[in-house]
Amino acid sequence: MHANIIHHGAFRGVTGSCHQLFIDDARSLLIDCGLFQGAETAPDGLSGAGQPDIPFAVDGIQALVATHVHIDHVGRIPWLLAAGFKGPILCSEPSARLLPVVLADAFQLGISRDRQLVERYLKLLESRIRPLPWRTWYTVFSSSQASCRIRLQRAGHILGSAYVECEIRRADEAPVRVLFSGDLGAPHAPLLPTPQPPYRADVVVLESTYGDRVHESRATRRDRLQAVVERALGNGGTVIVPAFSIGRTQELLYEFEDILHRQRRKPGPHAAAWEKLPIHLDSPLAGRFTQLYRELQPFWDAEALARVRAGRKPLAFDQLVAIDGHDAHMANVRRLARSGEPAIVIAASGMCTGGRVLNYLKAMLHDPRHDVLFVGYQAKGTPGSDIQTYGPRGGYVDLDGERIDIRAAIHTLSGYSAHADQNDLVRFVTRMRHLPSEVRLIHGDDEARRALGKRLWNETDRRVVVLNAE
Repeated sequence: MHANIIHHGAFRGVTGSCHQLFIDDARSLLIDCGLFQGAETAPDGLSGAGQPDIPFAVDGIQALVATHVHIDHVGRIPWLLAAGFKGPILCSEPSARLLPVVLADAFQLGISRDRQLVERYLKLLESRIRPLPWRTWYTVFSSSQASCRIRLQRAGHILGSAYVECEIRRADEAPVRVLFSGDLGAPHAPLLPTPQPPYRADVVVLESTYGDRVHESRATRRDRLQAVVERALGNGGTVIVPAFSIGRTQELLYEFEDILHRQRRKPGPHAAAWEKLPIHLDSPLAGRFTQLYRELQPFWDAEALARVRAGRKPLAFDQLVAIDGHDAHMANVRRLARSGEPAIVIAASGMCTGGRVLNYLKAMLHDPRHDVLFVGYQAKGTPGSDIQTYGPRGGYVDLDGERIDIRAAIHTLSGYSAHADQNDLVRFVTRMRHLPSEVRLIHGDDEARRALGKRLWNETDRRVVVLNAE
């Protein structure tokens, strides 16, 4: 028996995750349904950042499995429901708490801000969500001719993120187990346990976002984060951190709290400045997610829980300043742009495609006192990618139709990526007791897929067929 899979997104790029696994000729399971970002499109070209409609039939889809709640994995759910999808939305218990907040925001940005319409949509959405416990098989469909069950395992990418084991049985055929990685996290990520590979899989559909590189160590990344901030302390500037509202923001807060804690215990040359340094969280949505993270504390890893038991507050420390209203946001932009006050600002969006971070960038990118720190993947065609690419060369970027010369220092810390790197991805496959016969590489640029494919080919002694999505 082979696995019949159609990739509707994240096939020749990183975003727009959407994969259809067929149970039989008429029935299927959908893994994720995310928005495209930047210049990326569906393989058929019918869907993209400006065309989120669902171009495939949904009648036979028995369920949607949401691996996690990042917008490039769940952002097209409103359009999936509008297309007539009637099945349940299966996800982990933390994701079930986070998903309505993510999709309410996506609905208001992409469809309508009408309050009654949003509330009606959320009521429909919440009636479809089915939270599943970790490591427990759940039957999606069963008949005398075919069946499908799934199991969620911790993926370590953001809180609630899962990889999905799917077992399909058909009459008179051996069962096949297909694994969808979703986004796998890096080991030692703040708040999250390291993902562990399963015992076996026949087919692995594997992300390859960082399939061509190896991240910095955790200790190195914290030191570099501290160094970037201390440069700003001397310059009288602001460190602008474009960050996704969920996942990356909470990891950064966790790391900043740790730096502040270490400076108090063993003061360095900038300890006095750190003690007064405000860390602005300028994103109401990120603030809501941070509160939900605090409420979901039982799902944190052992290290984070140990800090809580020691009386620390990893996501609610004293120097954290939350900015909610738009007027307060604009006042903060003006004040930091004019003053010599060192500060850290964490603001969405992570790829600078919109949100409050744009106002900071428009006010400060031209000024060499300031720093921009990227801690996550920047999809091609996004302003974040342009700043990351052309900023170090003294180039410019177009923001809201305005050309901004880049004079601020631009930094990238790959060690803060929430994605597994090449070593992690290879280990995830090779540490299975029974290797898969096939690995399909998705969620990566061409170079990343090719590099990861070559290494998997070599390290599995060519016992695994590696299919690059090309």
